[in-house]
Amino acid sequence: MTGCMKGKVAAITGAASGIGLACARTLLAEGAKVVLVDRAKDRLEALCAELGDNAIPLVVDLLQPSEVDGMLPRILERAGGLDIFHANAGAYVGGPIEEGDADAWDRMLNLNVNAAFRSVRAVVPHMVAQKTGDILFTSSIAGVVPVVWEPIYTASKFAVQAFVHTTRRQLAKHGVRVGAVLPGPVVTALLDDWPQAKMEEALASGSLMQPQEVADAVLFMLSRPRNVTIRDLVILPNSVDL
Repeated sequence: MTGCMKGKVAAITGAASGIGLACARTLLAEGAKVVLVDRAKDRLEALCAELGDNAIPLVVDLLQPSEVDGMLPRILERAGGLDIFHANAGAYVGGPIEEGDADAWDRMLNLNVNAAFRSVRAVVPHMVAQKTGDILFTSSIAGVVPVVWEPIYTASKFAVQAFVHTTRRQLAKHGVRVGAVLPGPVVTALLDDWPQAKMEEALASGSLMQPQEVADAVLFMLSRPRNVTIRDLVILPNSVDL
């Protein structure tokens, strides 16, 4: 541990599990105060009790626009500031288009795109005013390589990448960095939607990563000198041929 995040305040959405939780643990270990944002109240409170005083639970349903819009004042009240915002929460839907559930598509697109963009809109004025900050997205390799099995998920991550690239250029003059980490398949709850045969093949071939591997990459991005932005950081298992 280097303490490179000491004095920083981070907020991470979807922080009660998976990549979000791994990132929260990593930033806490490096000295940051971390607001864990999720809708799972009991899970959040139990985790923060385990993680210590610098872990702060914040219950937000990201699919409720009014809750997203009111998130910043609650973060500032509880944590006293905000230096890093990690839009990590997301959902996954794969499979053939002709068999797809359009309502499930809508929910995923609302979370992966609308809620993510809206949450950034909620915190950007604060970062612009303080003339510094980091905004980070958990994107996906599917945001740069169209994945045939998951057209709707791929479309959502292409949207995230477009937002990252354009917003970064808007906010750079204010001292606010914007970037995305783009992992391949990671062992999280999102893989619950994979077909059993696909999961077994991935496990057998070693083509799945652990959340901590993504968290390590996120720490690298955030710990660069302020004159350096890691815009896109792709992380893949060696066995994935993309």
